[in-house]
Amino acid sequence: MQISPIATIQSPFKEKFGIPRQPGIATSVTATVELMPPFNTQEAVKGLENYSHIWLLFIFSECVDKGWKASVRPPRLGGNEKMGVFATRSPFRPNNIGMSVVRLDQINTKAGTVSLTVSGADLLDGTPIVDIKPYVPYSDAITGANTTVATPVQLLELPVVFSAQAQAVLDKHDATLQRALCEVLRCDPRPAYQRDPKREYGLRYDHHNIRWSIRENCIEVLAIDSL
Repeated sequence: MQISPIATIQSPFKEKFGIPRQPGIATSVTATVELMPPFNTQEAVKGLENYSHIWLLFIFSECVDKGWKASVRPPRLGGNEKMGVFATRSPFRPNNIGMSVVRLDQINTKAGTVSLTVSGADLLDGTPIVDIKPYVPYSDAITGANTTVATPVQLLELPVVFSAQAQAVLDKHDATLQRALCEVLRCDPRPAYQRDPKREYGLRYDHHNIRWSIRENCIEVLAIDSL
């Protein structure tokens, strides 16, 4: 069996650090799914406009050459407890396949190209997409499904404050960038074992390097530098 990409995603996440750990959390984050030939035809996406959300099946391309492990340490458990790989969504899998459900905002069919504008994606820029499927609420959302491990992500209920330099950069963009940064940082991208309020972090978002820190009473964006 051979699986080939049908598309790639253009995402503002340029590195793994900072990507929300599940889709649909940072809803202001938009991305573009670019279909490849011969799949970039209007016939291939006909009817997709009838759905508000779609599944993206993708390859954890950054992990393909790193092999797989029968047991892993999920970040949500602080990296201290091992679980079987098939009981997690670890990228270190036998076939490195992941899945994310995203909102379908727009279908673009111009100049012989087909692309999908989506929001809420948790995918690294350039990730290969191997399939697109419609999200069907009556079957995909299972009432009564439960787990004792993968509990909902607890967003930080802290105000996000920006330095004068960071605010000056934001003022040159529309409000979407600021909303997206607030949502991403409230997901608390820090490793579970790092909770030092004096520590500064950096992440790449779109064409910017974001330097930030999580204090006891706020999330502080120290600087936004263009790359």
